[in-house]
Amino acid sequence: MNTIGETIKAAREMQQMSQEELAQKVRVGTHTIEKYESDEQIPSTQTILKLSTVLDIAVTDLLEKIPTQPSNEKK
Repeated sequence: MNTIGETIKAAREMQQMSQEELAQKVRVGTHTIEKYESDEQIPSTQTILKLSTVLDIAVTDLLEKIPTQPSNEKK
């Protein structure tokens, strides 16, 4: 399964858009886009909505890629 970063990068490349262009359209820094694409940082909910619109992909396609934290339950 692709990560959220891989999904963002693939969608950006399908739109033939540079990281700088995407950053301008989403109103974040280019370095932030780099962090999203390398999975160093998870976009906020508001940014996910903007990415969805700009990249023309469903919000659910991004949200389902966000890793979930394992529970710390003791057995």
